[in-house]
Amino acid sequence: MSKLSVTMACTPYDRVGPLLDGRVKPEGIDLNFIPMDVEETFWRQLRYGEFDCSELSLSSYTLARARGDDRFIAIPVFTSRFFRHSCVYINANKGIKTPQDLKGKIIGVPEYQMTAPLWIRGIFQHYYGVHPNEIHWCAGGMDTPSRPEKLKIDLPPDVDYRPISGNKTLNQMLEDGEIDAMFTARTPKPFLEGSPNVKRLFENYVEVEQDYYRQTGIFPIMHCIGFRRDFYEKHPWAAQSMLKAFQQAKDIVMENYKNTSALYTTLPWQVQTAESTRALMGDDYWPYGIARNRKALEAICQYSYEQGLSKKLMTIEELFAKECFDEYKI
Repeated sequence: MSKLSVTMACTPYDRVGPLLDGRVKPEGIDLNFIPMDVEETFWRQLRYGEFDCSELSLSSYTLARARGDDRFIAIPVFTSRFFRHSCVYINANKGIKTPQDLKGKIIGVPEYQMTAPLWIRGIFQHYYGVHPNEIHWCAGGMDTPSRPEKLKIDLPPDVDYRPISGNKTLNQMLEDGEIDAMFTARTPKPFLEGSPNVKRLFENYVEVEQDYYRQTGIFPIMHCIGFRRDFYEKHPWAAQSMLKAFQQAKDIVMENYKNTSALYTTLPWQVQTAESTRALMGDDYWPYGIARNRKALEAICQYSYEQGLSKKLMTIEELFAKECFDEYKI
């Protein structure tokens, strides 16, 4: 019997590597894995629905579903997670020392609706008392002018938001002090090049992020895996099959981080980092599935609704395939 052909676009992270190289094969599926950077994947899938399944921005997906766009249905595989305190960059000449100093300032984002700024705004509102309506927001390309929002946004009237001029970039505006700060996923080029004008707000970000985890138990989720709904409705069993395969792939990689005979990564202190992470977050510190991610998922749904991106408060049950909410037991 022939297997179901599934074309999937996803970044070739270590945790999905066994799916790419064939060490893990989803049950009943012949997987055509197209390795692709997230910006291209999101753009092509959201605009044109080119793939049977793909990596999706969790913010964009939640926003779209809240508007009634049900072209996709997600499974609780979280290919990207990131503590984003390290992703708040400031112009060093503006006297900004604390999150509260950002009130009244101009902050750039590549896209207002993208997941990284969504999490940062939510964290700043709930843990530092800095509400999005106390900021002047601008959006556009970091390196290239005229980056549009992937999805149209309709923000509350008390939120000051505008696209930047068509010939400008956020990186140069941050360097020149035309904006005061940037919330972003990618590191700004001036910072990478050692500019004295650009630095992180939280220079001790590891300690700050670890303390945030101790307080909340949340490891922020950035991306999920989503099927095109027309494909999923024809083959609903594929949701469980792919969830199991992603879990197996991740388990292989995480076990390799314990290996002391030879380093699995090109990081000198890989073993120590893995050990300290397990000590803080438990053995499976990158969980898939619903149960152990419920708090993080409820938080992002809440933040999207509070910030006026989602026009209704989405529930987890609305976002994920029903087949992924429980599992068989022997």
